[in-house]
Amino acid sequence: MHNTILKEISKMIIPFIQIFGFYVIFHGHLSPGGGFAGGTILGTSFILYKIVHGKEKTKEKLSYKKLMTCMCTALIIYGFLKGYSFITGGSHLHLPQIPLGKPGNILSGGYLLPLNIAVGIIVAVTVYFFFSLFYEGEI
Repeated sequence: MHNTILKEISKMIIPFIQIFGFYVIFHGHLSPGGGFAGGTILGTSFILYKIVHGKEKTKEKLSYKKLMTCMCTALIIYGFLKGYSFITGGSHLHLPQIPLGKPGNILSGGYLLPLNIAVGIIVAVTVYFFFSLFYEGEI
């Protein structure tokens, strides 16, 4: 089956979907959205890539090892930051290393931004893995 039009259109649209996903992740503490919503957007861009370009080409770009490394790193960072928050009594917004900044700026939420990024990575990979399991029976 020739799907040249789909491949060319996806080359143009997938980067915009991913930019929007990153935008939602990075501005989640300022507006509706955050790690979960942005992660689902990123995950759907991975799914679209797999549907259009096929299993073999997707394995080159989104290999299991790369995705698991990203997800495990994000889980460790998330666990470390939330563990620190738990040890300090839940005051995770006031880290001395990361100033709170001016309200409305991207760096105004302490380490909510790193938490949103970690959650976004975890959700994006998980959504893609669930799709792969249901679509093909393997990751």
